[in-house]
Amino acid sequence: MPTLCRTCLESFDDSRRCPNCGSPRLTAHDELFDLSIAHMDCDAFYASVEKRDNPELAGKPVIIGGGKRGVVSTACYIARIRGVKSAMPMFQALKKCPDAVVIRPRMKVYAEVSKQIRAMMDELTPIVEPLSLDEAFMDLTGTQRLHGHPPAVMLARLVKRMKDELGLTGSIGLSHNKFLAKIASDLDKPRGFSVIGKAETADFLHDKPVRIIWGVGAVGQAQLDKAGIHRFSDLLRWEKEDLHARFGSMGERLYSLARGQDHRRVSANAPIKSISNETTFYEDTSDPDLLDGHIWRLAENVSDRAKARGLAGRVVTLKLKRANHALLTRRLSLRDGTQMADTIYHTARGLFDAVGNEGPYRLIGVGISHLISEDQADLSADLLDPQAASRTSAERATDAIREKFGSDAILKGRALR
Repeated sequence: MPTLCRTCLESFDDSRRCPNCGSPRLTAHDELFDLSIAHMDCDAFYASVEKRDNPELAGKPVIIGGGKRGVVSTACYIARIRGVKSAMPMFQALKKCPDAVVIRPRMKVYAEVSKQIRAMMDELTPIVEPLSLDEAFMDLTGTQRLHGHPPAVMLARLVKRMKDELGLTGSIGLSHNKFLAKIASDLDKPRGFSVIGKAETADFLHDKPVRIIWGVGAVGQAQLDKAGIHRFSDLLRWEKEDLHARFGSMGERLYSLARGQDHRRVSANAPIKSISNETTFYEDTSDPDLLDGHIWRLAENVSDRAKARGLAGRVVTLKLKRANHALLTRRLSLRDGTQMADTIYHTARGLFDAVGNEGPYRLIGVGISHLISEDQADLSADLLDPQAASRTSAERATDAIREKFGSDAILKGRALR
């Protein structure tokens, strides 16, 4: 069976240890050197960057988030073993892991590191489709003639370079389409390299829960449960026409995915259409102070990500999900595009006030869309809010102080709600 050593990158027939360097870090698969669609996912990216930049954090549980009433953005694997999960309320995370070191996100730093990783991926193939700062699809079809090695070897070299040059680790999923590549990258984290071949696709998926389908959220999962669809084997019993009648266009996609079929191409340089952040509450809430605090934190996260990418948005969106899963979405177009947390917050807060007290809510989200360059944003004064310009200047000054002295150098009171 074709085997690859992920330590020295030597290829050989199946073995328990690399005959060249003795490493046990091997990946073996019948189709290992025939597949070319990959998904790379950094391991606990934000937390890993913080540990890299501060060696004193080594061996300690680290949570990226903020405020006792905030939520977890991500956590290192030590904290995850203790039960900490993304989107978990911070107070609950600290109960599970009271000795955790809590760090507010440094989005500009993460974005810069992401650019370095992207440059490494671009050296492998021009067909890279980023999904976020820390994950991307790659199509390495036809690159063996360029590099002199099959895609699997070059992918192993990529994550080795990330470790050697950037001090960060990633997990690779390799398959024959995007759907399966993304599933594969999550099978053996951290530092994983998993393969799902064509010949094994049907058997692999048969007993897997449908919740592993990327993009099926709580509402979609509830609809599938109601239809008695819990595993891929349940999906296989449905005809395409029946799935379409029940779930619309998503039904046809479910029919294909149940058979391991995904005809989407890896799309290089796909433009970012929106920047958003949302959180799901562990307990539904109508508390106006708590919701206001979340609106601010979400607006601040969206602002940080927009600033890190040099983007701004002309439209601000507020997303609310009631306890019965009913979804409310409200949008407002701005005269100028913005990347400022203050403007995003006040716009989203106005949208929230216009909705009225229709809670309790289980989810809240804030986002910007119709993206433009930051050079074209926040140009004119707001005649209806004379203080907006001074708040923008204060936010720019705050950004500069945080960049120099750390993200906790200045905190707004509402961030602690």
